[in-house]
Amino acid sequence: MNELYETKLSTARWMAYDLPGNAGWIVWTVCTVLCLKQGFNAFSVLAALPALFMLTGVAELISERVAGLDRVLTKKRLYRGFGALTLGGIAGVPTAVVGLISGSNGVYPVLMLPGAALCAVFAGLCFRGYRKRD
Repeated sequence: MNELYETKLSTARWMAYDLPGNAGWIVWTVCTVLCLKQGFNAFSVLAALPALFMLTGVAELISERVAGLDRVLTKKRLYRGFGALTLGGIAGVPTAVVGLISGSNGVYPVLMLPGAALCAVFAGLCFRGYRKRD
């Protein structure tokens, strides 16, 4: 039942995915906190949902590193880590577009859109790199 998934991504490729992906979720999270500090409105509350997915994924990935599970993960950990991070990025794109259209929270949605896209693309590339171990 504990299916294992493994990635064969090279260290160079891993870093190429990791750095922009990290930049994406960090930008999203910081901007969400700043939006919430401005006050609770539809956009700031809506922006918290992708942030929760992203932070769930990051927390899982950190716990995987601590446990020494670098490139081999159970299906549950894979989905809770890279899956949640990818989902948060994907959910963030339309959320940021809503913020842009509504004109909510000034410049933050402008920054959040590329942040969400970076997170979705690069966490998604890591996620897709895992294959079921034989």
